[in-house]
Amino acid sequence: MKFSKTIFAAVLMMACAAVSFAQDKSTGAIKGKVRVETGTPAGVTVVVRRGETEVKRAETQKNGEFLVSRLEPGKYGLTFRKAGLSIGTMEDVEVKAGKTRSLGDRLILSIDEGSIAFIGGSVFTADGHSVPNAKVELARVMEDGTVKKIDGRVTTETGSFKFRLSPEPAKYRVSVKAGGAEPVSKDVEIDGAAVYRVALSLPPKS
Repeated sequence: MKFSKTIFAAVLMMACAAVSFAQDKSTGAIKGKVRVETGTPAGVTVVVRRGETEVKRAETQKNGEFLVSRLEPGKYGLTFRKAGLSIGTMEDVEVKAGKTRSLGDRLILSIDEGSIAFIGGSVFTADGHSVPNAKVELARVMEDGTVKKIDGRVTTETGSFKFRLSPEPAKYRVSVKAGGAEPVSKDVEIDGAAVYRVALSLPPKS
């Protein structure tokens, strides 16, 4: 009797697996890869919807790839969201039974400039002329007073530069050195999404 029960359980499991397989063949999937203008493509929320009604959602992996499975055949819209990035959408994505629709890596999410901070400014000589091709470095001033370099730029033809940053409160140090002059630094306090401007004037040449 015990042996018969074991056989019955095995047959039941096989039947369930067959049903599950049949269900998989009756549905489809959508896969793709999200690229971002800056930062990491991981953690982008992918919302699959029919009209305005959400059907399923997933998140991108560290390389930006995502997979949404078990979708009924039909046409769907997709919305891509991540804090600090613009919202991306795709419409009329058709899913067929037993097939995986690949969207490739066509979707690129740009920066939402209303949700980040900018440190921008210009470099001048002592007599007020713009300094092109000057190396500007950005460092974060830590709570213990230590400084950690995080980015660098070369000024444009008009002597300007710009850094994009997270809007969380923090203190940064902008430094420039050009033409053998002594380096010049200024500290900037960030306390939200806004444009913070700084002018750096090089000392007179000796």
